[in-house]
Amino acid sequence: MEALNYQFEDFLASVDDEYKDFVVTVNELLLQEGCKVKIAPSKTSIFTVKYTQGKTRRGMLNFTLNKKGLRVSLFAGNFEKYPDVLNNLHENMASAIAKSPICKNMMGPKKCSWADCIGYNIYIGKEHYQKCRYSCFQFYVDVESIPSLLNMLKSEIEARRIA
Repeated sequence: MEALNYQFEDFLASVDDEYKDFVVTVNELLLQEGCKVKIAPSKTSIFTVKYTQGKTRRGMLNFTLNKKGLRVSLFAGNFEKYPDVLNNLHENMASAIAKSPICKNMMGPKKCSWADCIGYNIYIGKEHYQKCRYSCFQFYVDVESIPSLLNMLKSEIEARRIA
């Protein structure tokens, strides 16, 4: 069976109109940073779009489009460098972080399948969270959260430039 070669336009055509400008902005921003993009369908989603940094292949952001909507997974390993951004996240995003799974490895003996991985200590306002690094920055996109998502992405890009 021949593998299908999906383009960004195929993915964009499937995105709700109210989110298309956001998706295009993110795509342009990450391509300007030298990110490579991989677009493919998966068993659980209509499309998955993965952006990785050029030579390091370090994940930057994933879009997942499924029946529930458009989800963004932001790999924000430098979040400690922009606490003001976290403290000003849209309430939907702060709530998603609070509801995300805890890091089992931070709670005691290594119990996670990613035994060599430690999660994140996140402070949002006066709240402290110990969250799994692979699920704490996953958000369903809505119109209200788009400015916070862009702000967080731009802050992560800047933090990685400096590092």
